Amino acid sequence: MNAIVALCHFCELHGPRTLFCTEVLHSPLPQGASSGDISGQNEQAEDEEGGIQMSSRIRSHSPAEGASADSSSPGPKKSDMCEASGCRSLAGGHPGYVSHDKETSIKYVSHQHPNHPQLFSIVRQACVRSLSCEVCPGREGPIFFGDEQHGFVFSHTFFIKDSLARGFQRWYSIITIMMDRIYLINSWPFLLGKIRGIIDELQGKALKVFEAEQYGCPQRAQRMNTAFTPFLHQRNGNAARSLTSLTNDENLWACLHTSFAWLLKACGSRLTEKLLEGAPTEDTLVQMEKLADLKEESEGWDGSEEEEKPSSQPDVVEGQELSKCSPETSLMPDCNSWNVAHRRLSVFRSLRHMRQVLGASAFRMLAWHVLMGNQVIWKARDMDLVQSAFDVLRTMLPVGCVRIIPYSDQYEEAYRCNFLGLSPHVQIPSHILSSEFAVLVEVRTATRSSLYPTLFDDEQSLNKYEFVVTSGSPVAADRVGPTILNKIEAALTNQNLSVDVVDQCLVCLKEEWMNKVKVLFKFTKVDSRPKEDTQKLLSILGAAEEDNVKLLKFWMTGLSKTYKSHLMSTVRSPTSSESRN
Repeated sequence: MNAIVALCHFCELHGPRTLFCTEVLHSPLPQGASSGDISGQNEQAEDEEGGIQMSSRIRSHSPAEGASADSSSPGPKKSDMCEASGCRSLAGGHPGYVSHDKETSIKYVSHQHPNHPQLFSIVRQACVRSLSCEVCPGREGPIFFGDEQHGFVFSHTFFIKDSLARGFQRWYSIITIMMDRIYLINSWPFLLGKIRGIIDELQGKALKVFEAEQYGCPQRAQRMNTAFTPFLHQRNGNAARSLTSLTNDENLWACLHTSFAWLLKACGSRLTEKLLEGAPTEDTLVQMEKLADLKEESEGWDGSEEEEKPSSQPDVVEGQELSKCSPETSLMPDCNSWNVAHRRLSVFRSLRHMRQVLGASAFRMLAWHVLMGNQVIWKARDMDLVQSAFDVLRTMLPVGCVRIIPYSDQYEEAYRCNFLGLSPHVQIPSHILSSEFAVLVEVRTATRSSLYPTLFDDEQSLNKYEFVVTSGSPVAADRVGPTILNKIEAALTNQNLSVDVVDQCLVCLKEEWMNKVKVLFKFTKVDSRPKEDTQKLLSILGAAEEDNVKLLKFWMTGLSKTYKSHLMSTVRSPTSSESRN
């Protein structure tokens, strides 16, 4: 975390002063810190929740560049320091402390003041504000303040017992400074708990020293028996005692360095940034809903006796098949698991491949029926061929609009599936064959050894098949068709676009038209606008043609339940509240 943690003290002689601060260095150590080790002592600090570890080492500074009051650092002059070291943490010539995080190559450096002049100014201003104007009621507790120019500060003020101080206590604060306001606010609960723990430990040590001194020489009675002296004389003769003296802990600054360095490391590790690519698509929402439904069904299967269903009624749900898969393998409806397991047997690789195999006119007729929501029937002996065809065709539709029965021994009605695979001997009702709401693809054995040139080096060539596409409502070649179909064909015929680019183009086109579906759904189903207004809206959306309107109405059935319920609750609730008023 790019921040500075500092311990500040209110001196009665000099006002607010910075005693000790720890900063993060991502670059090599400053000139004041050499790479030689004074001691080989390693200290381990481990986060209770995240298991963060850090090794701390005391490193030396060159004598001319040490963290002393006589150095050229931007710290206060020696004349401004208390005689009893109340405003000093590290003695003159002390090298300071450096912890090296081997995982991230980040160094945590502790001095009395930051070496950089700009950082010194920021810490100095935050110190003054934390012990003067920016305090919470009672002068003890956490508070947040700051601005874009001087950084944002989390400050926690507290008192330390001192038998020689006025009121028998000294005023301190621990501040955390960083430029990211949102990050600091989100870290408030973590910082409050950990800093409060450090404060409790300091106050506990100081309380023991205070009670021992009071027991040996009670200061309250002595002061009441002492003759009155002018305030200024008493003030000059009552210099602040050092924090190490108040707590009787010679290793206090080393411990504070470890605590502050761990605090910066742990706080930076708890919050991470993630790249979000926008709101989830409708396909993602539908898949999540189906995953939840399948999970509930699988739990129901585990708790009850499994009953076998007649083979004449194959199971089907929107966007996936259940007749060939177990509940575990059906939890990923759009992962094309069949293609992965049977890659060599899947003869249709993409929409472009299918268009080249079927021919431009036959493919356009088939794609038109798919986009309109009509029933697509494939009759073939090869189940893998039918499955691969459905896997390719379903990419043109939203997940919520896909209902597949991959292979059946009898005809299934259109309300149960819009993709149906049949064996060659299955009889299809005559009214279906002549219906304008269905298209039939018959896969026959080719009469010639090669009907078309081999386009792909497949394990199982398509040369032995002949594909006959028929429908009761053939699509005329000069018919405009839905706009999305024309764009899909343009992408498929553009040889400069790879198969992967065409797939991404399909995703964008589906999302574009699903957004139009959402607008139309709100306009017609939620707001209940008149027909004239709906026609105006369709013109604005560029979907006033008959085929585009049919497509939008069919795709409306693929909207997720999450979106519908959210839209109903957010749109209708204000209207109902106004009617009650």
